[in-house]
Amino acid sequence: MSATAEYGQVITAMRAGGPVSALVFQAEAAALAAQLPGHAHVINLCTDRYRFFTGLTAALQRGQVTLLPSANVPAALAALAEDYPDLYVLTDGARPALPCLDYPELTGTHGEYPFDLPDDQPAVVLFTSGSTGRPKPAAKSWSVLRQSALAAGARLGVAGLEGATIIGTVPHHHSYGLESVILLGLLHGLTIDASWPLYPADIRAALARAPGKRILVTTPVHLRALLAEPENMPSADLILSATAPLPVELAQAAEACFGGVLMEIYGCTEAGQMATRRTAVEANWTCLEGVALHQDALGTWASGPAIPGPTLLHDAIELTGPGHFTLGARAADLVDVAGKRASLANLNHQLLDIPGVQDGVFVMGEVQNGTVPRLAAVVVAPSLTQRGLMAALRQRIDAAFLPRPLLLVEELPRNALGKLPRADLLRLLGQAS
Repeated sequence: MSATAEYGQVITAMRAGGPVSALVFQAEAAALAAQLPGHAHVINLCTDRYRFFTGLTAALQRGQVTLLPSANVPAALAALAEDYPDLYVLTDGARPALPCLDYPELTGTHGEYPFDLPDDQPAVVLFTSGSTGRPKPAAKSWSVLRQSALAAGARLGVAGLEGATIIGTVPHHHSYGLESVILLGLLHGLTIDASWPLYPADIRAALARAPGKRILVTTPVHLRALLAEPENMPSADLILSATAPLPVELAQAAEACFGGVLMEIYGCTEAGQMATRRTAVEANWTCLEGVALHQDALGTWASGPAIPGPTLLHDAIELTGPGHFTLGARAADLVDVAGKRASLANLNHQLLDIPGVQDGVFVMGEVQNGTVPRLAAVVVAPSLTQRGLMAALRQRIDAAFLPRPLLLVEELPRNALGKLPRADLLRLLGQAS
């Protein structure tokens, strides 16, 4: 994928069976491309990272568009089949009730193929989470994906991390994992760890076995879990974080623990990655090269070569200079109780700062039968009681925002990105009541 790399020496991936050279990767992608069914669209459900990006590359070679749903559940896949009838599924695991191709055995393949695609070739269709309704498609051409990855790599300084291994705790089917693990690795000649570690012990092990320099692509949820036991943490030269707000204190602790620089990435499914900041030392975000922001009565719009058309952003953004901005709370993040306003992000920060709280979140309930919605909280705190938690919260937040109910659980219903779907939280609270 890199125009300048010597492919006989570049290691594209690290798998359980050992390193995979760029030459072997290219040959296997070509062999897979020859075996793909002749359909216009493919849903790539491969859980093995190496198989996923080999399948993605093979589909590009065949001119097929890869569909990347936000959730691998029967209802979501059935909806895709309705909207994209000429599709099949590439899988290395369970077979959904759709036309499927099991990922074939490709070992022993040799050779090379040129990777030269038209800039305007349709490449992938990503989908929003659907938290506000049916997931919305976001189509990306090869040019958009390539320019985004190149701009991000230039900003992150990956040229100085030659030969580094990327370890990602995030799903590669999501825009963050696709851009910051798969494309960052393939387009900058880095090594992609084929595993998908989720638990602290697995993430530690993946870091420890990676030779040379390391890049950790993760989320605030995973960082918090890792830093709960920071002793003897393997180092990381660069840490990337996205998908949720990152507290300054957590960013500073992560840099001290891993011994590397932590960069937070701002973006969305529709526009991709747009800006970065070193959260431990700066509040301002800096747009990636080519990204421009402008504002009107509707809000803030992003545009640029790596953004497929002007995109309206959902965040409250304050421009602080050309290419620089700060983030405010989204309208949905603000709650009003008894005439008082607060940010859910700040309430969550106060909750998570209580000693003994391992995880937790505030959520505003739904209006039912004309009743006023109530602010609730779901918390993981094995060593604390509800009474003790409420007492601690009274010392930190206005009494109007004390959660009723406050539910203690063993774990929160986080998805693979560490996000908490609102519907799942409301169901959990409904079951409790």
